[in-house]
Amino acid sequence: MPRLTRLTPETAVGASRDLLAELVSRHGRIGDMVATMAHSPAVLGGYLQLSRAMGRAKLDRRISERISIAIQVLQGCGLCLDAHVSAARAMGVDEEEIARARAGTSADPAIAAIIALALQVYREPTSITDEQVIALREHGYGDRAIADVVGVVALNILTGAFNLLAGLTPESGTDA
Repeated sequence: MPRLTRLTPETAVGASRDLLAELVSRHGRIGDMVATMAHSPAVLGGYLQLSRAMGRAKLDRRISERISIAIQVLQGCGLCLDAHVSAARAMGVDEEEIARARAGTSADPAIAAIIALALQVYREPTSITDEQVIALREHGYGDRAIADVVGVVALNILTGAFNLLAGLTPESGTDA
């Protein structure tokens, strides 16, 4: 059962009303997470800005979805996990790789290395070593893609933590 109510452009106030109205006019509808985030214009605005910015990330989306799966398994947000598994499937990531992402790895050593980095950013960023960054470069990742990992992790922390606080689950929500 959701802990926070869903808002609409009619029930939201101030900046949140404007943000929701814009989203509805552009997309026709909004998901439960966004509608619930509208209780805090700061959180909603920050989420929308970070989400748009990460849409321009250098890191391949099929890789960022696998990172998101690994993070959400740890964080425990079923709504986010379902959304990222669906997105990965839609991008052609096979079920074996999705299962590996759930376990925090990949059959591809380069992808496994970047997922491992993301999990360290999530769990213990002070443990990241120069050697790891050098190894990522040897796998073909540039500084921009490596830096994008922090954005992917941050976006997942924000959405997963919000959904868990708000009580949004796959059964209660329509989408993230």
